[in-house]
Amino acid sequence: MKKRVVITGLGVVAPNGVGISAFTNAIKNGVSGIQFYTDLKELGFSCCIGGTPQIPETLPSNYLTSLQLRNFNSSGIMYGCIAGIDAWKDAGLMISNDTVDFDSGTIFGTGTSGVEKFREAIYKLDDNKVKRLGSTVVAQTMASGISAYLGGILGLGNQVTTNSSACSTGTEAILLGYDRITSGKAKRMLVGSCSDHGPYLWGGFDAMRVMTYKHNEKPTKGSRPMSQTASGFVPGSGAGALVLESLESALERGATIYAEVLGGAINSGGQRNGGTMTAPNSQAVERCIKEAVDDAKISSKEIDLINGHLTATSKDAQEIQSWVNALELEGVDFPYIQSLKSMVGHCLAAAGSIESISAILQLKEEFIFPTINCEDIHPEIMRMIDPHKFSNKLISKKLNIVAKASFGFGDVNACVIFKRY
Repeated sequence: MKKRVVITGLGVVAPNGVGISAFTNAIKNGVSGIQFYTDLKELGFSCCIGGTPQIPETLPSNYLTSLQLRNFNSSGIMYGCIAGIDAWKDAGLMISNDTVDFDSGTIFGTGTSGVEKFREAIYKLDDNKVKRLGSTVVAQTMASGISAYLGGILGLGNQVTTNSSACSTGTEAILLGYDRITSGKAKRMLVGSCSDHGPYLWGGFDAMRVMTYKHNEKPTKGSRPMSQTASGFVPGSGAGALVLESLESALERGATIYAEVLGGAINSGGQRNGGTMTAPNSQAVERCIKEAVDDAKISSKEIDLINGHLTATSKDAQEIQSWVNALELEGVDFPYIQSLKSMVGHCLAAAGSIESISAILQLKEEFIFPTINCEDIHPEIMRMIDPHKFSNKLISKKLNIVAKASFGFGDVNACVIFKRY
């Protein structure tokens, strides 16, 4: 018999709030974390705005030792460590210096790790001096760097690994951790994802011309999901972390329970039938949503809110069409739908986990956060959904079930269903 899985801890490092309290306040009040960056302008970027978490200079020393911080320059790993440790403590779990917790593990994803660290390491080297890269480069640039740091800090003895599936990484990590607990292979899994920022990571997207260039003078207006005037996504960075735990273990510990994970689905469109490296195969997206609903053993009519991928590109209407087709709901019957990216931008590999946390907080605290900059809904979307199903104002509402989906480069998809506990 499959074990029930609940969420007992949360941690977040987002462009508009570091820590659950600050983040909750920001999303309730529609606070944007998007700002203008002079260095991007000087480098000739078309898009000179983005969202990066504001980390006080003294904060890292609360999470990493002085030895770990020596020559440390990986923003993604730093964000992941802060979010992960916060989530662990939020769950009421202890950090032991001398025992291994074989019941707990982590699946913590990332996209490109330690770009700035690697750039720093090789900047003044030529091929004849490559041995001088330094002893801290490997840990900060290897793909599994974030899970290795968290595994060591927390003494995790179950599965400790990093997944990487572009924009769907965070949502996928949740489902991979969920599967491990439902099968009885772990009692607890710290899951989440993180993403670096900066010109060496964002430059490739700027070159692809998928980011907006029209709002450099008004940064907070730049990310416009579902809007007729959307002109491309705004890049972001950060991390989100969740402690997943078997219901049995959570009740035994007397832990606070934020929500339950009912199920979900992961698939790929195979880059066929309209799917490419950068575009989704709509048939696969619809299949992923349907399979998630079936796995959760609910009907589509039970979904109160969709926390969409919705990046503020030309694909927003296509995504909503996929939701309409998959759920077989439209007009007034369609659930509320929203996009956190309006406030934080597209946090790349960290997007799914940060956005999942925003979904869970709404279940717990009974509200629907506003999708800001959504004053001019795209006409194609308006033809599918009743206009009251999206809002740029805060709505107080008791929710029971929220669906969260992420669709990533490489034509990969993940959808998870959360339920109020």
